[in-house]
Amino acid sequence: MSTLVRPHITPLFHPCTLITPIRCISSITKFDTRKFVQTLQEKGGFDAKQAEAAVTVVNGAINDGIYSITNNLVTKETLSSIAYQQKVDFAKLKGELQTMDKSEFTTLKKEQEKLRTDLTNLKNRLKEEITKNQASVRLDLNLEKGRIREESSINELKIEDTFSRIDEEVANMQSQIKSVKTQVLQWLMGVSTGTLAVLLAVGRFLY
Repeated sequence: MSTLVRPHITPLFHPCTLITPIRCISSITKFDTRKFVQTLQEKGGFDAKQAEAAVTVVNGAINDGIYSITNNLVTKETLSSIAYQQKVDFAKLKGELQTMDKSEFTTLKKEQEKLRTDLTNLKNRLKEEITKNQASVRLDLNLEKGRIREESSINELKIEDTFSRIDEEVANMQSQIKSVKTQVLQWLMGVSTGTLAVLLAVGRFLY
């Protein structure tokens, strides 16, 4: 019989894992070797030594297989303990995942609220800046309108003063022209009278 090497196989989820008590395997290993030797001699053409050697090899192979199977078998209590531990580990993992999800959701919600608050503050600041700029522009426009009005009033006064001076100068020129006309008329009348007197005197002297 060959030397058996016990492989190190983890029972959990092994394809050979069965819920079978080890004591039940003993019934599988019991078979009639004497009858098997006779069958080999009668039907297989084996002599006594060949038949016994074949039975020994087959028996060893069966024992090796049974031994390997029994090493991979677990009891119901062990499997229940493993299943319970898996349930505990799964529940723990589930709790950790739920806690992680809840924590991430809370963090995300806080970030969303912070972003919303920042956007609201930014909107309010922009609104205030726009209001200030509008008020400043409106004030500048009013000041510019007032300055233009004032300049227009000053220009109107200057124009009126210029027109008044022109009217005054025209009136003075008209007065001077009238005075010159009067003087010219007086001079013409004097000249005419003098000329007439001279002509009369000459006429008297000649005639």
